[in-house]
Amino acid sequence: LTMTVRDATPADRPRLLALNEESEQELSELDMQRLEYILSLAHRTLVVEGEGEIAAFAIAIAPGADYDSRNYLWFGERYEQFLYLDRIAVAAPHRRNGFGARIYDAMEDSAVPFRRMVCDVNVDPPNDVSLAFHKARGYRELGRLQHSEKAVMLLSKELAITPVSAG
Repeated sequence: LTMTVRDATPADRPRLLALNEESEQELSELDMQRLEYILSLAHRTLVVEGEGEIAAFAIAIAPGADYDSRNYLWFGERYEQFLYLDRIAVAAPHRRNGFGARIYDAMEDSAVPFRRMVCDVNVDPPNDVSLAFHKARGYRELGRLQHSEKAVMLLSKELAITPVSAG
């Protein structure tokens, strides 16, 4: 299976909205206006194409954005440097086929200058698949936040800036 990671374009927005809707239980509801607001704040928005269609997307926001997300603000109160993974969605038929890992690899590369990538995962209701995925990638729990309809675990992965060796 060929996977291509690229930056999202405005033409991708209807597909991003559809993918988000498919994963609303794990993410949060979006309409086009909210999606455009989040994209306007984004440091990086990536898509992964497979079989000629967008199979996954992820949006990350750097510190200092005027973002109203409680989870984002929680990290902003504690860290000067981080890249916040606001959301990631993988189309149901493509889950557990490496699309999530591929987009995380690319997003973590984008996060290296910020020294850490942070995100949140539902713990009530629990998203065990996502929790296991993050643990396997080296994310650790920093805290939890209770929202009216759910609780999330706040996670961080420290990213070392690896010097390029000479020769």
